[in-house]
Amino acid sequence: MSLFEMYLKLGFKHIIDIHGYDHIVFVLALCAGYNLSQFKKIFILITAFTIGHSITLALSTLNVVNVSSDIIEFLIPATICVTAIANIIPFKAKNNRVVYVLTLFFGLIHGLGFSNYLKQLLGRESNILTPLLAFNIGLELGQLLILAIYFALMFLTVQLFRSKSDFWRIFVSGMAFGISVILMIEKAPAVF
Repeated sequence: MSLFEMYLKLGFKHIIDIHGYDHIVFVLALCAGYNLSQFKKIFILITAFTIGHSITLALSTLNVVNVSSDIIEFLIPATICVTAIANIIPFKAKNNRVVYVLTLFFGLIHGLGFSNYLKQLLGRESNILTPLLAFNIGLELGQLLILAIYFALMFLTVQLFRSKSDFWRIFVSGMAFGISVILMIEKAPAVF
């Protein structure tokens, strides 16, 4: 197995790992505000998120940026909370640019969460570009798998049980909100 394949698999497994469910919950909350016909917007959002965490992964791996992991572990569920609230509170019109920039910013935060894991993996690699690229592609593929499963379940539920897509938006966003609040409460003592 090549170095590229190894890091591609690691990135993919890392995002779909149930123990790192906070990232799965964020991706689900992010797409909950959209329906399947808006897949292009969702793909752009997921890509903006990937770009954000790619930047901080690179900067952190190169020791350019160093933020306390306690702060990051608190901010990650905070990003989930904000995303869930934005889905639950009805906005008359979402400004796509603002949403994309905010998602990119949230990606920066999540990337810092991945960075310690990736630093341990890279160890003393002389060239981090290939592993970093492969890891991020693996993360993107994992996020796309999560989206595919989410929209397949949404489609089946809407078609079979005649539920409305608003049900999914409220249900998934409410679940993400609840999980994020619990995580923030758990992480708050370390930060404050």
